[in-house]
Amino acid sequence: MSSLDEYKNKRNFNKTSEPEGYEGKKNNSNQSESFDGRFVVQEHHASRLHWDFRLEMEGTLKSWAVPKGPPLVQGIRRLAVEVEDHPLDYINFEGVIPKGNYGAGTVSLWDQGYYKLVEKKPKKLVLVLLGDKLKGGYVLVKTKDNQWLMIKMYEPE
Repeated sequence: MSSLDEYKNKRNFNKTSEPEGYEGKKNNSNQSESFDGRFVVQEHHASRLHWDFRLEMEGTLKSWAVPKGPPLVQGIRRLAVEVEDHPLDYINFEGVIPKGNYGAGTVSLWDQGYYKLVEKKPKKLVLVLLGDKLKGGYVLVKTKDNQWLMIKMYEPE
């Protein structure tokens, strides 16, 4: 069973321009030694506006929907709902998902960059983000089920 099965089962690739995708290498060996992977934030005008925060990790894009957008100010906490893994080639996806399809609406790139993984536990990820908008230390803390808090910890030095 692939970690992308849920992603693929929710979509009809004959009707959407979203990438069907693939799982990549689990070790991100093509990355610079100073970073652990790429990240992207996509603004998604679906039934409800939200931002999708995605981390290149373990051969896929680990993904969270952030209803109020990622925090830009230190100490701000935002709900981040974990959603299905997305394929690596979704990192550059922009476009319109047609009405009647899962996630229907407009998807645009809001921010992108690289991240350094400082700590990884089952209920906690500590990251340093280097993007155009998201910069500095962030933590994702699991609170229950698929709900996490995304918190900006500090500004870059």
